[in-house]
Amino acid sequence: MSEKKPKTIFEKIWDSHVVKHAAGYPDALFIDRHFIHEVTSPQAFDGLKKRGLQVFNTKRTTATADHNVPTKDQHLPIKEALSRHQVETLRKNCKEFGVELYDLGHPFQGIVHIIGPELGLTLPGMTIVCGDSHTSTHGAFGNIAFGIGTSEVEQVLATQCILQYKPKTMKIEISGKLGKGVVSKDIILYIISKISASGATGFFVEYAGDAIRNLSMEARMTICNMSIEMGARGGLIAPDETTFDYIKGRKFAPQGEVFNRAVSEWKKLATDEGAVYDQVLKFDAADIGPMITYGTNPGMGMKVTDRIPTTAEMKEISEQTSFTKSLEYMGVEAGSKLLGKAIDYVFIGSCTNARIEDLREVASMVKGKKKANNVEVWVVPGSKQVQEQAKKEGLDKIFEAAGFELRDPGCSACLGMNEDKIPAGKYCISTSNRNFEGRQGPKSRTFLASPLSAAAAAITGKVTDVRELL
Repeated sequence: MSEKKPKTIFEKIWDSHVVKHAAGYPDALFIDRHFIHEVTSPQAFDGLKKRGLQVFNTKRTTATADHNVPTKDQHLPIKEALSRHQVETLRKNCKEFGVELYDLGHPFQGIVHIIGPELGLTLPGMTIVCGDSHTSTHGAFGNIAFGIGTSEVEQVLATQCILQYKPKTMKIEISGKLGKGVVSKDIILYIISKISASGATGFFVEYAGDAIRNLSMEARMTICNMSIEMGARGGLIAPDETTFDYIKGRKFAPQGEVFNRAVSEWKKLATDEGAVYDQVLKFDAADIGPMITYGTNPGMGMKVTDRIPTTAEMKEISEQTSFTKSLEYMGVEAGSKLLGKAIDYVFIGSCTNARIEDLREVASMVKGKKKANNVEVWVVPGSKQVQEQAKKEGLDKIFEAAGFELRDPGCSACLGMNEDKIPAGKYCISTSNRNFEGRQGPKSRTFLASPLSAAAAAITGKVTDVRELL
């Protein structure tokens, strides 16, 4: 009898969830947890109604309102007509189809990719989908999590399965010790700057190496969150003691002896010795510095002390054209430095960086300091639970004293889909995941950075090397 072929963690989870496989066709994949929100679900529910179908498994479906919600005065009716309509439609659909909804005012409401982990709904070995590209966040727990389109949302609601071609596998290894002022957001911005915004297209990425292992769960979520920004289908990290300690005792997580048995199974998920990846990339943690983007995709990033590349340094003609257009939009010059550039807004939040650790990091940086007069600062927690925890720890008082505004939970200024928009022409240092043209509001300009770097910029009023303040 021949020995079993060694498998990666991705292959183990994928293969165990295939309901039907036929050569040349996509696999029918069973989905353990389906998260929905107000933006990509209305058409899916309409599709069910037209076909006279119910939600196949309401217990595996979790809904919350996050994209369109205001982050001020959440107890009042939503002012924007479209936003109000979308949230009301979600309420109506969830009620009609018997889906659990964490609505505004509910203690579990928040950004979908933040509430899943904090409630213990996100567990190792799962398949998880949501009509949102940053579903890859959940992969930090050692599961296969990816974003899906509206027609696929309907597919999962109707069958609890999805048709998908199996992606290729990539391993990204970060070894060594991180330098001063360097956090997980810098790691992922560094990787994307090295391989480009399309460098992992067609792959599912496993992050490994001691620099990844030494990260907290919340830091790991930041890494996996932005996997999509280099074109990957998703990203994951094999579960370990850090993972199990985080999950233990959470509301919907297995409890007692059931939890212990689950841990025994989760430990088997690690990639086998000798398993082969389609591609392996290795980076040295010591080479990573505090990062910032200068252009209009997350791949256009650099160390905050570096200068923007010149067109001559760009390899392809097609690249040069989009590069020049991007710099024109951002109002910055090739070959120049961003260090010292004045900014107008700082946004600390989004599914990338709105967890309690992010807020603690920012608070530790700004305690006893005041924001610059020229800067408006929004701190938007990722969930009601994060907001309550911040208040419990007195972080709200630190923010208030520094002139930072702590708001109610939601996606906020990550995307121009609610009231929190950056005005045209203004510069915002943002802890979110995308810096596309108009992403934070029409003609707004976004620099992506870590919560630490964003906090430093808020205090100084300009792009700053955070290490100078540490």
